[in-house]
Amino acid sequence: MTAIMKKELKSYFVSPIGYVFMGVMLLLFGIFYVQVLSMQSSDYIPMVYSTIFVWIMMILLPIITMRIFSEEIRNKTDQGLLTAPVSVLSIVFGKFLAAFLMFAISLTASLIPSVIISFMGSPDWPRILCTFLGSLICGAAFISIGVFISSLTQSQMVAAIATFGVSMLMLLTGSLSSSVNNTTLQNVMNWFSFNSRYQPFTNGVFNISSMVFFLSVIAVFVFLTARKLESKRWS
Repeated sequence: MTAIMKKELKSYFVSPIGYVFMGVMLLLFGIFYVQVLSMQSSDYIPMVYSTIFVWIMMILLPIITMRIFSEEIRNKTDQGLLTAPVSVLSIVFGKFLAAFLMFAISLTASLIPSVIISFMGSPDWPRILCTFLGSLICGAAFISIGVFISSLTQSQMVAAIATFGVSMLMLLTGSLSSSVNNTTLQNVMNWFSFNSRYQPFTNGVFNISSMVFFLSVIAVFVFLTARKLESKRWS
């Protein structure tokens, strides 16, 4: 699993994907940090993550997940991967960890302006770190969904668009619930809404139920991806 993770993580920097992902992500954060500086208040720093959250989850994360299995399927190298002396679950989790680390490294780098600002002000670090943690775990859930979708097609473009569509649905579910008349259905939609689960973190609240929810999503989609590859191995 470790070897697969290292190989996959290295591949992000062999190709332009890793640099494009990190560059665009940090550029977006930089733009919002400039707005924070113009407001001359470090209290707005947590809002940087909550504002940019939608852009990262819907647009940027599909970039690092679209190729994970789609490229293997298209190049016919998936058969060699499946016959490797490791479990399918280790293969899937190794690739998932590589994508997650790529995201985590980029997100951690976004804290550098906050550290610099702390020399000139007094940022609310508990709230900032809580928002950061929420972004990290919610991003991991989206990555697991993207990895699963990538295992369903050999087209990276299809995988990216499908991941974008599912991500948008999961983020907008809570907003769409207000247009539903059925109370039970509203509660179900709010329960599945990633945005509703993420919001407590932006307020500095470490929500355990949301953490369990996101970890459960990761476990489910990693398992589904492993089952998908397992079926290909035996076929």
